[in-house]
Amino acid sequence: MKSKSKFVKILLYIAIPIAILAIIVIKLSNNKEVTENKIYRYDKEKPISVKTIIVKSEIINTTDNFTGTFEPNKESKISSEIQGKINKIFVDNGDFVRKGNAIVQLDNSLLKLQLKNIEVQIEGLENDVKRYTILTKADAIQGVQLEKTELALKSALVQRSTLLEQIEKSTIRAAFDGVVTQKFNEEGGFAAPGMPLIQITDISQLRFTVNIPENNLKLFHLNKDYELIVDSYPESKLMGRVVLIGSKANMGSSFPVQFKTNNTKNLEIKSGMFGKVNIQNTISEEGIMIPSSAVSTNGDRSQVYIVINGKAVLKDITIYRTINNNVLVSSGLENNDELIINGFINLYNNANVIVQN
Repeated sequence: MKSKSKFVKILLYIAIPIAILAIIVIKLSNNKEVTENKIYRYDKEKPISVKTIIVKSEIINTTDNFTGTFEPNKESKISSEIQGKINKIFVDNGDFVRKGNAIVQLDNSLLKLQLKNIEVQIEGLENDVKRYTILTKADAIQGVQLEKTELALKSALVQRSTLLEQIEKSTIRAAFDGVVTQKFNEEGGFAAPGMPLIQITDISQLRFTVNIPENNLKLFHLNKDYELIVDSYPESKLMGRVVLIGSKANMGSSFPVQFKTNNTKNLEIKSGMFGKVNIQNTISEEGIMIPSSAVSTNGDRSQVYIVINGKAVLKDITIYRTINNNVLVSSGLENNDELIINGFINLYNNANVIVQN
């Protein structure tokens, strides 16, 4: 009897896990079936709605525009030629200064004391020269004593000129008309040769620089005037004269072209503002113009979809140039090709399409 009870227990230990496992498998199977029924399965045979245009070859007169930056014609960091303590700074950021205006005053009190001392020496030497001249003529003293005194007077006069020059240089002046755009020191600081104190920027005249691809360099000529447009003030049109066409390409394989122009009357255009130069291309070009949004890229290949017999067919094209939001196609498309311009979601080569323009 005991053995029979023990056998039943063993059967239960085995049967219960098997039953639980079976229930789990059935539940997972049902869940998988429900999930699969909920998954959207795209029907590749169902036509995709697209929008198209019929392309035509046309004669195109293009306007090229190149973006650049306005820079000051002159900008300088003014420094002192002598060293000394800064007693006074007469200007602040944003102040307009004229050429020759005092902008910084260095301490020159010691130089002035030295000047007074040397002037006393000069006065004494001038009196000695007068006396020794009379005595020499009367053969009362040797002529060499007069010569030494005259040389000492000349040396003192040179020292006075040097001190006067240093005193003059202790007042630092603006080198040209312009706006104070930066202060590098404050009153009580120390000035030394080569140490910048004030930056002055002249924006009455501006330089405008654009970087031009080599194929477009032929559009620009030295000393010729072109119309410049300021992005911030599109109504303010300036005439800029080409003063430089770069002889060496930069990192982007383009060449700098620089214009010189006068600022507006109110000096509205600031250093660092963006602008553009527009050039009407006098050479008419023939080709097929399409929206750039219709073009896809695959590596270095440019491709578009056209509709042939109700199917989207992928074609390689060659782009000659980009003009605003369009591209000029030189090969790959023919007149009257039906180009897909919208409806690219789920679109693939040889997909069935329905045109809904």
